[in-house]
Amino acid sequence: MADETGSEIRRQRIEKADALAALQGRRYPNDFRVSHCVAEAVALAGDQDGPALDRAAIRVRVAGRVMALNSFGKSTFLRVRDRTGTLQAYVRRDRVGEETYQRVRLTDVGDFVGVEGVLFRTRTNELTVQAEDFRVLSKCLRPLPEKWHGLKDRETRCRMRYVDLVMNEESRRIFEARTRIIQYLRRFLDERGFLEVETPMMHPVLGGANARPFVTHHNALDMDLYLRIAPELYLKRLVVGGFERVYEVNRNFRNEGVSTRHNPEFTMLEFYWAYATYEDLMDLSETLFRGLARDVCGREAVEFAGRTIDFGRPFCRLTVCEALQEYCGAREEAFHDPEAARAFALGQGVPEDEVAAILAKHGRARDGDPVARRDAALEVCMAVFEDRVEDRLVQPTFVTRYPAVVSPLARRSDDDPTLVDRFELMIAGGEVANAFSELNDPADQEERFREQVRAKAAGDAEAMEYDEDYVRALEYGLPPTAGEGIGIDRLTMILTGQENIRDVILFPLMRPL
Repeated sequence: MADETGSEIRRQRIEKADALAALQGRRYPNDFRVSHCVAEAVALAGDQDGPALDRAAIRVRVAGRVMALNSFGKSTFLRVRDRTGTLQAYVRRDRVGEETYQRVRLTDVGDFVGVEGVLFRTRTNELTVQAEDFRVLSKCLRPLPEKWHGLKDRETRCRMRYVDLVMNEESRRIFEARTRIIQYLRRFLDERGFLEVETPMMHPVLGGANARPFVTHHNALDMDLYLRIAPELYLKRLVVGGFERVYEVNRNFRNEGVSTRHNPEFTMLEFYWAYATYEDLMDLSETLFRGLARDVCGREAVEFAGRTIDFGRPFCRLTVCEALQEYCGAREEAFHDPEAARAFALGQGVPEDEVAAILAKHGRARDGDPVARRDAALEVCMAVFEDRVEDRLVQPTFVTRYPAVVSPLARRSDDDPTLVDRFELMIAGGEVANAFSELNDPADQEERFREQVRAKAAGDAEAMEYDEDYVRALEYGLPPTAGEGIGIDRLTMILTGQENIRDVILFPLMRPL
């Protein structure tokens, strides 16, 4: 029945569009020129009362979408909304003439209209345009959802974002905030001498992160390409070339499942800073996130998922091993001995097949190699960290000293080569940023690429490939450098209080109906 009603309304509106075409000379006119947006018209009126406005005779030409319409036979009130606000328009038949008033009769809620006239105040003191000319600029052929019921279903809102933005003020607020977040990030880095660049989105070699890629094919060159999973290796090539502070706001693509925190296409900020360390990036990030909260939210503490996230307090800093000790009671031997790590992981509920798969990758550990045993133990412990610790880190927390075995592009720590100079910034139980002092030893990088190739051959679909050109670039010299990636979608979720990533992406990927 609803579909039949919608079809009938659409048929009626198409008939009105035909009638308007006859009245106005064209179906979709494009010759109405706006003199003021709604906000400018309101500012011109200021706080002048009715008599003062009558004397001022402020003439405006405004345009927007009709959000409400009340007709009284010979006169009609309309509420017209543009990008800056809503303004009432009043059209009287005896003032505009029969032909123009016929256009008003053919107007529906949702239509785009242009109104020209003088500002006045009604008896209830509402600022209004007294129409002297009225045009229908674009007909809305489908009815908008009911005002009070709106568009509540999340899937429908994501599929029909254009209607969601019309009907839901909250959605408009979220995406305006997202734009301000990106503007702030750019401004913050620009003011510190970083250069914004663009790098390829189609890569001949899979690298920059551990992720399953999307694959495409270039016909003219007859070569397969990967959609970008990260811009990291290209940005570091630019640091080699002398761009010592560089960043990119980039779209990445990872062929993974969807969840409240994951979308196959997502946006990141990634930046690199020569002659800095990951510790410098922790200080910079704390300043960045605190200032961003103030700029976008007007305060340093924000509400997310029923909890207050306080960016004003000093961010907590702890190592992976410290976090496992604090939250899971891990003992020191679990970080060195694979069997102790296995017992620890199973005791924390990590599935046995997952633990077995990790240990199977470390053949040299079974041969007694002490470094390989340490690597195997740490990788098992990382499974516990991801399953049992991450979601407990609510307040902004820098987690440092990750295992080298899960960090193929990070610099090894000077005091323990099985660890790297890296942090992840955890907020509200999830990773929002990942950073490290960059690996600039080409021999070490070459060996780590080969480890990734071996992992891929053993069945790891997310392992990287060997990037010969990147190793060549490192042989030309990469200065000591620190780099960071910040997930803009997840950051926007926290700063706007949204718990589903689809609510902060204008057009998230959806399964076809």
